[in-house]
Amino acid sequence: MAALAEEQTEVAVKLEPEVPPTLLPPQAGDGAGEGGGSTTNNGPNSGGGNVAASSSAGGDGGTPKPSVAVSAVTPAGAAPVPAAAPEAGASHDRQTLLAVLQFLRQSNLREAEEALRREARLLEETVAGSGAPGEVDGAGAEAASALLSRVAASAPGPAAPDPPGTGASGTAAVSGSAAGPVAPGKVGSVAVEDQPDVSAVLSAYNQQGDPTMYEEYYSGLKHFIECSLDCHRAELSQLFYPLFVHMYLELVYNQHENEAKSFFEKFHGDQECYYQDDLRVLSSLTKKEHMKGNETMLDFRTSKFVLRISRDSYQLLKRHLQEKQNNQIWNIVQEHLYIDIFDGMPRSKQQIDAMVGSLAGEAKREANKSKVFFGLLKEPEIEVPLDDEDEEGENEEGKPKKKKPKRDSIGSKSKKQDPNAPPQNRIPLPELKDSDKLDKIMNMKETTKRVRLGPDCLPSICFYTFLNAYQGLTAVDVTDDSSLIAGGFADSTVRVWSVTPKKLRSVKQAADLSLIDKESDDVLERIMDEKTASELKILYGHSGPVYGASFSPDRLWATDHYQPLRIFAGHLADVNCTRFHPNSNYVATGSADRTVRIWDVLNGNCVRIFTGHKGPIHSLTFSPNGRFLATGATDGRVLLWDIGHGLMVGELKGHTDTVCSLRFSRDGEILASGSMDNTVRLWDAVKAFEDLETDDFTTATGHINLPENSQELLLGTYMTKSTPVVHLHFTRRNLVLAAGAYSPQ
Repeated sequence: MAALAEEQTEVAVKLEPEVPPTLLPPQAGDGAGEGGGSTTNNGPNSGGGNVAASSSAGGDGGTPKPSVAVSAVTPAGAAPVPAAAPEAGASHDRQTLLAVLQFLRQSNLREAEEALRREARLLEETVAGSGAPGEVDGAGAEAASALLSRVAASAPGPAAPDPPGTGASGTAAVSGSAAGPVAPGKVGSVAVEDQPDVSAVLSAYNQQGDPTMYEEYYSGLKHFIECSLDCHRAELSQLFYPLFVHMYLELVYNQHENEAKSFFEKFHGDQECYYQDDLRVLSSLTKKEHMKGNETMLDFRTSKFVLRISRDSYQLLKRHLQEKQNNQIWNIVQEHLYIDIFDGMPRSKQQIDAMVGSLAGEAKREANKSKVFFGLLKEPEIEVPLDDEDEEGENEEGKPKKKKPKRDSIGSKSKKQDPNAPPQNRIPLPELKDSDKLDKIMNMKETTKRVRLGPDCLPSICFYTFLNAYQGLTAVDVTDDSSLIAGGFADSTVRVWSVTPKKLRSVKQAADLSLIDKESDDVLERIMDEKTASELKILYGHSGPVYGASFSPDRLWATDHYQPLRIFAGHLADVNCTRFHPNSNYVATGSADRTVRIWDVLNGNCVRIFTGHKGPIHSLTFSPNGRFLATGATDGRVLLWDIGHGLMVGELKGHTDTVCSLRFSRDGEILASGSMDNTVRLWDAVKAFEDLETDDFTTATGHINLPENSQELLLGTYMTKSTPVVHLHFTRRNLVLAAGAYSPQ
């Protein structure tokens, strides 16, 4: 690629509806100044031109067969269930057994139903389906109590302690689609797992608490938390939002509309600002009928909200609820929350705020303990031919040849085996073709001319502005060799421009190809039709807006399959961005559920869940050495993650709008971010990743200590006139290319 001028430049791409788009020559002016970006190594060095698809969440791909899980769970320190239960307990026992028997009958599991009825000594008419309450004889009541001491649900989440004022607790979970489960919070309640239907999900809110007491319950807990010690207040304050949502939904489901409205108006202002979008959706659910089919409500109900709390703070909460006999709140804590308890000092308000904000709370610590091979694969041995000037031993004057600068290998794949790298044969990478080897050789030659970046040597930026796009530009990508730029548009087209003097050409017709000598050295040039040469090609085929465009170095996997090889299911909302790890063994995804997940390509498992963003994630990039991940979202923050330890290690603040693009420089020393606030910002990546606290205690508890002022890492801010930055790209020589569509004020 021809060397570009060091001054600020901007290339305008005009998209006139009446005339063909043209590529104007670079001109000095309002382009973003000198800047940088990040690389994802998805070119030839990435170990494969892999394709990762973004999609909307929804659909489970099939309905599992119903299954019944029956086991016993008695919390530590809980008293065993007495053989002769009180009358109220016996009523609950009968309700639980009737619910299980009803499910077995609906699932046509007659043998299991008969065996359970015989052991509990229930009469036949008990589950006749007529709605009769049924009878249980004296011996049957005793047998039912004994049976219930062994019946409980194996639902995800920690073993919850006993409810305040009771001797023991237990819940029975039935996997599958069950009708009419018993109200949660009672002994032996029935929970529905594995994509339950809407009626089963909503029936979990069929509580019988006094609706007029909900405000008093919530106010009492709020007063207790606000009056607790500072070290516990920050952690216990995490309870406010999930309790508020579930208490409100219980009131709405049980048709206490006035009480629900009053409860919402009184306490919604107390929630954290990053939940405001969710609260707006929640405020629209004012009737029981509104709850059916609402994705936000179903997500909140079917996934337990995760809270990470120290053991001291948890014991303080437990004692308070026991003393106040606040069973209503305790039922919600047991049924809908996952308390991830750790030993050690409570976290500070700053540490908690850095990690919370997603739809389902924080990530469980267990979710980030899997082994991740984040190292790079060993480079294949490729002979690099010497340039003509290198072949001359001495010049005419007899002086020795100039010493070639040593190739900088920082940020590139290693010639030696990385101890953190996956086994070479873990993923079946395709064999290198001759064209791949040629491209690698060109890459190595370009690397020798690469500029070493740093705080004292910032890159230049060439900015490509799409004019007259009429808000239709939806995706941009640049080839790894920086020769082509593609734009996806809302009119279903993909437009490809050449940004070098070499024009785009089509292949000749079949009749003309038959006349070409296939053994000639320039056969690849001869098959091209010079008559079709142009700076722009338009690709048609989509029937809707093009939301993603990506060039491939022609090393795709399994292109003979039309079915997906892996389906990564787990996000609670739309997936907005994807990125392959440099070693091709993992895929990172960013979602509107405000989480980032890393998936193992080998088995499809989720090996990392990162929470901390307060808005949908729109950009991802891996560092060239594969150890770190940078993410950007609508909250304007750039978060840095240590993949090996599963920790947040940095937070970059400065953007005032959505961060749409992130790129590391080729040597990994500078991170560039592009935003809808019309700026490109450069960050010192070396300084951001030095002296990281990744000891065992930090990893186990999440006691991260982020720098208070990230402006120390900011190397420069460069503005456009009125062009949001949609895409960033580092050339092989560490020049930055940026692109976006002009947006009139």
